[in-house]
Amino acid sequence: MKKVIPIILLLSGIIASIVLFIINGSLLNDAQIKVLKVLLIILASSILYCFIVGEITKNNSQMDKLWSILPIVYIWVIAIMGGLSLRLIIMAILVSYWGIRLTINFGRKGAYKLKFWSGEEDYRWKYLRTQKPLDNRFVWCIFDLLFISLYQNVLVFLTVFPALFAISSPNSFNYIDVIAIILMLSSITYEMIADIEQWNFQSKKWKMINEGKKLEELPYPYNLGFNTFGLWNVSRHPNYLGEQLTWISFYVFSIASGMFIFNYSIIGALLLCILFIGSSNFSEGISKSKYPKYNDYINKVYKYLPFKKYREE
Repeated sequence: MKKVIPIILLLSGIIASIVLFIINGSLLNDAQIKVLKVLLIILASSILYCFIVGEITKNNSQMDKLWSILPIVYIWVIAIMGGLSLRLIIMAILVSYWGIRLTINFGRKGAYKLKFWSGEEDYRWKYLRTQKPLDNRFVWCIFDLLFISLYQNVLVFLTVFPALFAISSPNSFNYIDVIAIILMLSSITYEMIADIEQWNFQSKKWKMINEGKKLEELPYPYNLGFNTFGLWNVSRHPNYLGEQLTWISFYVFSIASGMFIFNYSIIGALLLCILFIGSSNFSEGISKSKYPKYNDYINKVYKYLPFKKYREE
């Protein structure tokens, strides 16, 4: 049943997104449509690049590398073509801050090389290629096209949709913008702290392992194999929580721009949250198979909400 729930949520999110777009699609004015056409060209180019290069190089982390870069490109295209209003400039700076930080964090893991198409591939793609039916070359090719290259690109594209409503907005900069700024900065900072804690933990753990020690020989909590320091002691995925809250906060800018509290620019944030449900379940399945104590961690600590501490009995 737990495996079915994310699928139901995903389908519900897609259906709701389509309905909202049909109902509100006519709200885009000529200026917004002009910007949207440019964004769609960038989107199509990225989809083709990720699929073709991923298949040729057998490195399917092409979209992973672009995940933090594309929103910066999208937002500055919107800001510049939209007239560089105060709201658009602030939105562009915040997304740039988010993207640069995430790019640096991903880069120090070896993801970026001088040959941009090379670099370290995400461990999840390596694992998935060994699982049926994705171990079939043709099936994997279809998965690469539809999910890795197409779906993920579209999802990232949709996260910046709230910025379109800042173009020609009848509302000047207001207190809702301030709320969005505070929420987004707080969310990015939360995610940044979680990433630093994870990097420090994994770096020290692997340093000891590379020195010849076995996992069970490491001092606590490194012998667990998974991080329980800081935010990770009260949340199994604090980085995912920060990421989701970042784009929900970004959505608040559409409300500041004069849109209804619930408008179709929420599509990106909604689908991102649903994606992380599946992604976290998948990564936790791998962790449970690798680390005996991880199931105990799952039973004692919430996936996202930092309300319970982990204590090993």
